[in-house]
Amino acid sequence: MTMTTTRGARRCGWLLALVMTALPLAGCVTAPPAPVVQAQVMPFEQAAQAAVDGMLRQGDEGAGLFGAKPKVLVLDPTIDGLTGQQTAATQALDRVVAQRVRERGSEALRFDAQGVGKATHLVVGTMTRADKAYQLNLALVDLGSRLVVAQSSARASATGVDMTPLAMFRDSPVLPRDRGFDGYVKTASTAPKQPADAAYLDRLAGSAQAQEPMALYAAGRFREALAAYRAAAVGGSDQIRVLTGVYLSSVKAGTPAEAEEAFGQLVALGLSTNSVSVKFLFAPGSTDFWPDPKVTAAYAMWMRQIAAQLARSSLCVRVQGHTSATGTEAFNEALSTRRAANIRGRLVALSPALEPRLRVLGLGSKENIVGTGTDDVVDAADRRVDFRVVGCGAA
Repeated sequence: MTMTTTRGARRCGWLLALVMTALPLAGCVTAPPAPVVQAQVMPFEQAAQAAVDGMLRQGDEGAGLFGAKPKVLVLDPTIDGLTGQQTAATQALDRVVAQRVRERGSEALRFDAQGVGKATHLVVGTMTRADKAYQLNLALVDLGSRLVVAQSSARASATGVDMTPLAMFRDSPVLPRDRGFDGYVKTASTAPKQPADAAYLDRLAGSAQAQEPMALYAAGRFREALAAYRAAAVGGSDQIRVLTGVYLSSVKAGTPAEAEEAFGQLVALGLSTNSVSVKFLFAPGSTDFWPDPKVTAAYAMWMRQIAAQLARSSLCVRVQGHTSATGTEAFNEALSTRRAANIRGRLVALSPALEPRLRVLGLGSKENIVGTGTDDVVDAADRRVDFRVVGCGAA
């Protein structure tokens, strides 16, 4: 009896080792799989403090952040992990970081050329919507070794969280998502002792220079902002933010020719990386543009530049329409298809040679990147049109 039992146990163990499966085997008793533990969802302020404190605690334990010779921190402003925008809520998270660092006897320097030059460590953070909560990710990077030395996360309830974009991001015609954005998001969730994204760090000085004129733009000092963005462009700074800044500041400063040139460069930059997302605002349930000319006055110029940039290339492009999350899936898909067809028709009217190179696809709300369904400035990115480069033989 003992021999039989032993052989049976050995046989079951051999089978389990061979197939590595959770399916029950006759005569074998296996432990149930460990349950997946979902991080607790907390009010925003509590979640922000938990994420910040976790990062600082790891940084102090692993890198002597607040030791006898405290490290010098600089904070690259937190962004929405889906849109790349800075918002009221990401600013609030930044304030918690600065406050907690000060309470520990150190300081988080401003993200500008001087701050980046002095800093030994860099803080990056993202807020990413998932269902009815926001995932907060914070990472601390040693700028000498370029390694992440601390990473902490928390989940915040979406209730009461204000994701209204800051002025420049609200006014921007395109989403600020490029290779630098991808690297920033990746770095914010990178585990300790792993390298931060190299492409993101290589752009750090330029990104800091591009950040400085934003305050001038927000303060309504548009001519000064334009001059600062021009200087950043000469210095080879973060291209998408600098070109967006030149475009917006030129519009506000009354230099339309410069604005149109900058917008054309934005489109060309997006096409060079295979995709550009433009925030056309349509009237609810319609293929007509929003009726307020203050909102849509630039659309004719946008169309002209998109058509011109496409005409200069041999690219084939899929015009993809999107809607916010309100309405049924079938209605949203049909509406987004009609909107994309509207944009395609306008482009072909401007440049008939584009007709065989432009396809149409309506995605409804399937690729929402905000997902609130508020139909206001917060989810404007969900009501966008993407120009996605595709193979010319693609359906």
